[in-house]
This record gives sequence, structure tokens and C-alpha cells, in this order.
Amino acid sequence: MQKQFPLTPRRIVVKLGTGILSSVTGKIDTARIADICRQLQELQSAGVRVIIVSSGAIGLGMARLGLKRRPQKLERLQACAAIGQSILIQLWQTGFEPFGTHVAQLLVTRDDLRSRSRHIAAMNTFTHLLNEGVVPIVNENDSVSAEEIKFGDNDVLSAMVASMTGAAFLFILSTAPGLVDREKTGEIVPVVQRITPEIERMAGGTESATAVGGMITKIEAARIANRSGCGVFIAAGSEPEILARLLRGEGPGTFFVPHGIPMEAKKRWLAFFEKPKGTIVVDEGARQALLERGGSLLAIGVRAVEGEFEAGDIVNIASPANTVFARGVSRYPNAEIETILGKNADELRKLYPKNKRLEVIHRNALVMLH
Repeated sequence: MQKQFPLTPRRIVVKLGTGILSSVTGKIDTARIADICRQLQELQSAGVRVIIVSSGAIGLGMARLGLKRRPQKLERLQACAAIGQSILIQLWQTGFEPFGTHVAQLLVTRDDLRSRSRHIAAMNTFTHLLNEGVVPIVNENDSVSAEEIKFGDNDVLSAMVASMTGAAFLFILSTAPGLVDREKTGEIVPVVQRITPEIERMAGGTESATAVGGMITKIEAARIANRSGCGVFIAAGSEPEILARLLRGEGPGTFFVPHGIPMEAKKRWLAFFEKPKGTIVVDEGARQALLERGGSLLAIGVRAVEGEFEAGDIVNIASPANTVFARGVSRYPNAEIETILGKNADELRKLYPKNKRLEVIHRNALVMLH
């Protein structure tokens, strides 16, 4: 009999941490993986399309090489990732085998998602796989990406994937039971309406020998996904029937409420996937016009330019206090902005009589970050 869920989203992303896939350092918990696959298959049978963001490749490689602690040298980390990745994808295929469900491996880096052309290609691949009922298994391409191993975690990657694919919910399942208020109640915070400085102070790092990240990166992931209209659950993956319980509103964990209006796909990319090349500092009047009236950024409101960039590059927009509050595509290179900042429309028309480029950043190529 097919299970019914009060919340039956069209697409979800489930991120699983290293600690959920292994019982002790490097030792795979095949029973748990099989149980997670069963839970996900029940969702698939109810019409939900599932994407998995799976950690564990480096830990698996460490186990195969007999290592007890996460290596410090880059080449050792890359070797562990290369060894462990093939083991990881086979584990997931084995877990879905009883249900006749196929999996597909997608190894990505942040650069893959920042590049507009590769971003679109990845999005098309996800769409095709999900339409075929295939479960994509996503991981950072740690074997070749120095930046991702040094900095990376799959929490933020899972939020980027959820944003890119238009997922309704992101489930971050790890050994953490949720966001715990350690200073006051010592209990799990059930719902977070808004990520405030107080919420951020509750976060802490990880003490795992094979993992990176911790609650800090989960909060950052929730911030990214929420801004794209995606609700985020943080819960313990070891809890029985955790996915169904969360969708019924019964499961232990923390739910981060998404913002009310999802961004268009292109604005999601502008906000989260592209690396800004510089910063445009605006005056208070321009800041209010952008935030409150949704206007374009005009030269008269620009006060300073930082960094070097060309027309068509992504740039941050900062307030007079140098706080970044928006991001967009500049219509001018930095050197040219420096010559027109503070000029009004009439002055710009005299400079550009044949091409009335009155906006430094058009509102259709601009997104608010707060």
C-alpha cells in the first residue's frame, strides 16, 4: 500500500553526512544506508523526486588506506576522495537495487555551478534524470578540487543544488539532532523563522575525524536555501522513519522557514553561484531605492568602486557603511564607473548620445541578499 504524506513536495534534496553513513570512523553502516534508501523509495512511490547529496568519499578512502585521522596534505585528501568515490556510488546503487531504482553520479565543484553555461547544463541533467525516475547522487569533486577540500562541505553544496533544482525542501541529515539552544534551554529549537545573530551563535563546528563543517555550515545552507523559497530541515539521520515524520510535522529536528517569494532561476544564480568580481558602494538614497522600491542602480547613487571588473561581470552592492546587501550584473567596467559616478541622467545622455545606458545595474539583473 502506497504511503500518504501530508506534505508531498514535487522535489526534495536529502543531504547525508559522513557520520550517518558510517558507524565508526570509516566503517560503513550498510543497514542504515538500506533503511534510508527504503524511506526515499517510499517518497518516490508517492510522486516525490529525490536528489541525494552524499558525503563519505574521503572517509571511505581513508578506511581503504587504513587511516584514522583526516590527512592534512592536499594530495592525500585527493587520493582518499578518488578511492572512496567509486565505493560510495556503489553503496547507493546497492541500496536502491531491491526497488529497481537506478542512481546516477554527479561530481561537481562550486566553479561548475558559478559558470552560467555549466550551471544550465547541470540543471538540464538533473531535470532529465528526475523525469526518468533516476536518483542523482551528488558530491563535491574532491579528487581534483583543491578549494573544495580546503574549504568545502556538502551542506552548502546541498543548498545550492536545492536552489538550482527548485526543490521544496532540503533535509540535512547528520549526527546533529537539530539546532540546540545550548546556552538557555539545552533543547532543540523546533522552528527558525529568521536566521538572526542569536541563531548563528548557537552554531558550532564539528569534532568528527572524517568530516568538515558542523552546525555553522548548516546554518549557512539554510540561509541560501530559504532565500530561494526552499524549507530546510536539520535532523538526526539515525532517527527511525525520520523523513516521513518530518513531512508529517512530527519528527524531532529544526525547520527553517523559507522566505515567502522564491527568486527567479537567474536571480538565484546571481545571488549564490557566481563569484563577485568587485563591489559598488552606493549612497543611502540609492540603497533605499533598491531595497524599498525595486529600482535599478543609477550612476547618481554610486559613491565608490572597489576591485577590477568588466561590463557583464557580477558585482556586490554595498551600503555607505560597506555592508553588502545586493548583487547584480554591471553594465560598465570599473574604470568607466569611476568616471560617471554621481552623474545624473542628463549628464549621462551627453556622454552617451547614441547609447542611453542610464543604469549601472538594471533591476532585472539585480537581486537583494537581505
